[in-house]
Amino acid sequence: MIALLTALAGGLGAAARFVLDTLVARHNRLSVPLGTALVNVTSCFLLGLLTGLVLSRPGLGDAGTVLGVGFLGGYSTFSTASVEGVRLLCQRRLAQAAAHTGGMLVLGLAAALLGVALGAG
Repeated sequence: MIALLTALAGGLGAAARFVLDTLVARHNRLSVPLGTALVNVTSCFLLGLLTGLVLSRPGLGDAGTVLGVGFLGGYSTFSTASVEGVRLLCQRRLAQAAAHTGGMLVLGLAAALLGVALGAG
């Protein structure tokens, strides 16, 4: 049953990513893919928050699996971020590629750290 719920949550996460990325893309006037960055940073924060909650409160393991592996696994997108970084490199937009990929890494780590701290509360 957990596997089925995790799969369903993954589909919902992927749909949420699509909606948010599309919404951001419609309003993004910059030449860098902000939607993917926003998705990945919010995913890091939410997974950190969930991890802090699961570690500090016994009995949330199955919910953590469904939400973390399922929803947030479907929501976050490392592969798209990597391809966007490569696309920027291929266009010889080195500074933008570095800012996009490096910025996502730094902001993602900070968001995860904040999430774990708040979740463990």
